Amino acid sequence: MKRKLEISELIFKLISYLLLTIFALACLYPFVYAISSAMSGYDAVTYGQVVLFPKDIQFMAFKKMFSDNMFWNSYSNTLFLTFFGTIWALGIAIIGGYALSKKRLLFRKFFNFFLVFTMWFAAGIVPQYLNYLATQRVFSKFGITDDKWLVVIAMGMAAMNIILLRNAFEQVPSEIEEAAIVDGASEFQVLTRVYVPMTKSTIATVALFFAISRWNGYYWARMMIRDKNEHPLQVFIRLKLEEFTDPEEMAGWNQPYASDSIIYALIVCSVIPILIIYPFIQKYFAKGTNAGGVKE
Repeated sequence: MKRKLEISELIFKLISYLLLTIFALACLYPFVYAISSAMSGYDAVTYGQVVLFPKDIQFMAFKKMFSDNMFWNSYSNTLFLTFFGTIWALGIAIIGGYALSKKRLLFRKFFNFFLVFTMWFAAGIVPQYLNYLATQRVFSKFGITDDKWLVVIAMGMAAMNIILLRNAFEQVPSEIEEAAIVDGASEFQVLTRVYVPMTKSTIATVALFFAISRWNGYYWARMMIRDKNEHPLQVFIRLKLEEFTDPEEMAGWNQPYASDSIIYALIVCSVIPILIIYPFIQKYFAKGTNAGGVKE
């Protein structure tokens, strides 16, 4: 038998649901506005007539964007950085978290402290930039001229994600590992056949963190990637925005759509892949964060 809610509890629930609904709508509105602005005509966007739904509907901005070869080139670069960057960073996080979860690791406390220390005190942008420049020169000596690999390899370390995986690995019962070793499993087999399957929710969550970080990466991609043909989508959007805000570039603009409509179309297309992937990983998200964020 369900207990009847008191008036104070009912009011609290109503206020909570109302605030959550307002927050959800506030998060959804910018995306809806971007879609509407991308589909609206020149006057509607230029004079701020678009509020929620599109006006003077046109799809020329999307057509212009899809016909731009640099858009597809930057999109493929972003997919490259996201795919290989996530695999590389996730591999480092799994190996690092597994090693730090073992009490038999020599100087374990020192390594754990050193890892956390990097979260408290960052070196700063200038030392980091000089470090990446030195790494870039090393890559050049080995014949690696594609700067995308610099972004993938040099930025594969994330202390917070290693700590999440370390905590998740520590919650795996040691008896299971001992049983696997008795059966003749090697250290690598224990990791891949015991620890990884038993912490897949946390690993999926960390993979999502890495993928979103790589997909949205802008600053270091623009600073370190020298060839414009290797720029990812976020840098391409920024360069387009700079182009459309230049009075000389915009002189004589005579199109049925505003330049901002192209920017909004680019933003919409840059968000869609994450919206497609997130529902498949969302079921692991809360479980994985809780499992990795709590240390027993």
